[in-house]
Amino acid sequence: MPLSQPAPRAPIHKRAITCEGFRRDDGLWDIEARLVDTKSYAFANTWRSQVLPGEPLHEMLVRLTIDPSYTVIAVECASDATPHSACGDILPNFQRIVGQKIGPGWSKRVKSLVGGAEGCAHHVELFGLMATVAFQTMGPLLAHEKSKSSTTDAPADVSKFLINSCHIWREDGVWASQFNADPHGALGNRQIPVESTK
Repeated sequence: MPLSQPAPRAPIHKRAITCEGFRRDDGLWDIEARLVDTKSYAFANTWRSQVLPGEPLHEMLVRLTIDPSYTVIAVECASDATPHSACGDILPNFQRIVGQKIGPGWSKRVKSLVGGAEGCAHHVELFGLMATVAFQTMGPLLAHEKSKSSTTDAPADVSKFLINSCHIWREDGVWASQFNADPHGALGNRQIPVESTK
């Protein structure tokens, strides 16, 4: 169901965020994010003189390379459009995220390493979103592969992200109990490409 018809209005600001996940041929995973801020009007800018309508005020990019344990192996950040010439000076600080593991407490750890004056607010915002994209990219496929292996361990990668992540997946709810009863079943193997299950 769409949102209701809005009141008469004029567009002012747009923030577009795109996140993508990729499985690499070398067994690692790339999660990429891009944030672009634009305005509907021209405005003065001390560094760039003027920013035109639709021209990016901010364009920030991040690539995380992750191993199958969700540990960050490499970080690459770029600032293709910024309001200040020194915005990109902070980019080397994001190497502090290498070695961190995506999971509970991820956003808090990122902010402790590169938050505030130690980083860029826009890049830090992307890191939070990229954690859920990493799960959506890796979780279903890794859980499926684990279920097909000789180990009988439950696909913890799925459960640690799902259980208590929202009201549908609360630990005392129907979906959590169904998952716990059969972690290798349909719920544990959600979003698996049909051809890979044959």
